[in-house]
Amino acid sequence: PVTAESIVVPYGHVIGNEKWRGSEVAQRLQGKVRLIFEDGLGLVDFHLSNRTCILYISEADLVAGDEFKRRLVRFRNASNLRGLVIVEKTQISDQYFLAVQKFVVLELGMVLLPVANQGVASQLITQLVSVCVREQSREHGTNPFLRQQRPQPAEPAAFQAVQHIPGVGKTKALLLLEHFGSLHRLCNASPSELEQVVGQTAAQQIYTF
Repeated sequence: PVTAESIVVPYGHVIGNEKWRGSEVAQRLQGKVRLIFEDGLGLVDFHLSNRTCILYISEADLVAGDEFKRRLVRFRNASNLRGLVIVEKTQISDQYFLAVQKFVVLELGMVLLPVANQGVASQLITQLVSVCVREQSREHGTNPFLRQQRPQPAEPAAFQAVQHIPGVGKTKALLLLEHFGSLHRLCNASPSELEQVVGQTAAQQIYTF
């Protein structure tokens, strides 16, 4: 897929593309945000919320040629998400920066955020997550039922158990436990209740299991 449009990001989490596992930016994010890795994010590097994501252009991407431009154009043409472009502006990549800035901002109409390195990028992502959480809080407003869905840390045993359901990974397991609050309530949920959280296909798999 060009991009995972239907991805649902648990409140206060970041979903990272599997290719970033073990990277400096991922290591620095650990402990500051709740970071989950997923395959199949397509062109997106990090999802900060259901609507906001990051496309990361490294120094190596800039030096390698125009492939990153094709990637951004494909994202722009195929996605309704708010894509933020983080670009590594270093001594080596500085010569390419003005052209990249013009392309991203003027031609694609996207937000460009320059960083010196992955360490600075991790600080920026942490700040952006805080902004996304505040936006979600405002959208939830004063509805007490929605406020109750803010994540309590899932018990490790329950979290592991839910992941054994076919088609349920870490993200869906978190969403289910956040929504239903316990394994007991999850086991007694109807297909329509499950569908509100994980969509029709996964809901039917979970209900059958």
